[in-house]
Amino acid sequence: PAIRDETSMASLIPCPHCGLRPKEEFSIRGDASTVRPAPTASDESWHRYVHIRDNPKGRIVEHWHHALGCRRWLVVERDNLSHEVFGVTDAADWAKRKEA
Repeated sequence: PAIRDETSMASLIPCPHCGLRPKEEFSIRGDASTVRPAPTASDESWHRYVHIRDNPKGRIVEHWHHALGCRRWLVVERDNLSHEVFGVTDAADWAKRKEA
C-alpha cells in the first residue's frame, strides 16, 4: 500500500535497506526514466539528455539518495500530484532489471 500524508509529500519513505525513514533523510536527484546516450553520441543527443527534460504530471520514477541513512541510491516510484509512494528499489537492482 502507498504511504501518504494528505498535506505534504509522503513523510515516511520505505527504504529497502533501512525500513521506514523520514523524507528529510533523502535527496531527490531527478528522473530515473532517461537513457544515457553512448559516449560517441552526437552533441545534440547529449544536449537533450543534459538540458531538455519533460515535466510530466502523475506517476514518475526518480533517483533518490538516502543521504542521512544507508547512503544508497534508490529508485522511487511516486505520484508527483498526490505524493503517493508506490515503491522503492535499490538503484543497482532496478538497473539490472531494466537491462534484462
